[in-house]
Amino acid sequence: MAQRAPVKLGVLISGTGSNLQAIIDAAGRGELRAEIRVVISNRAGAQGLERARRHAIPARVIEHRRFPSREDFDRALAEALAEHRVELVVCAGFMRLLSPVMLAAFPDRIMNIHPALLPAFPGVHAQQAALEHGVRFTGCTVFFVREGVDDGPIIVQAVVPVLPGDDEERLSERIRAQEHRIYPWAIQLFGEGRLAIEGRTVRIADFPLGDESLALVNPRSPHSPRLSRPH
Repeated sequence: MAQRAPVKLGVLISGTGSNLQAIIDAAGRGELRAEIRVVISNRAGAQGLERARRHAIPARVIEHRRFPSREDFDRALAEALAEHRVELVVCAGFMRLLSPVMLAAFPDRIMNIHPALLPAFPGVHAQQAALEHGVRFTGCTVFFVREGVDDGPIIVQAVVPVLPGDDEERLSERIRAQEHRIYPWAIQLFGEGRLAIEGRTVRIADFPLGDESLALVNPRSPHSPRLSRPH
């Protein structure tokens, strides 16, 4: 079977761009066949813009405050992405809710990542909400964007244990490390044409089989088998 061309990405950011960097690095290592055609920020001072420039990636600022409505902003965003012939839109710390204008321009072609195991803890401060609820596990989720807040078909999730003494900063750091692993993987699955949406479910062709016996328990019972670390 002929190898697919690299998927053409448009990355939307508002801040530091750590997930943008993870995508750039994964492509550099050959783990992700992708070409970032443009990085767009709604904030002029976003650190992620400098990350893009260091890698010779076109970077643009489209400030949402200059537009009279969310829909007008999204039209400008969609036009800029279309100019760069973007196939998949990747929200990487983009702190704006997308309107039906953007969703119609890129149907089932907008991904986002959230620092919780959706549908638990949508919205802002998800890590603090997990701590306040006393959960033993949280994590992160890559999903296809829909009109609701952090509500769309789930592609990939990673589970992160909540440890004694965790605060929001420590927990966020461990979750972020997993975000940097699973976001490039979700994009690669899209680029390989392996994702199909059926209702709220994303079907993955050639889904890698796991071991159903490897359940996660936190805190671990003394009678639970100890899981071996991957080599």
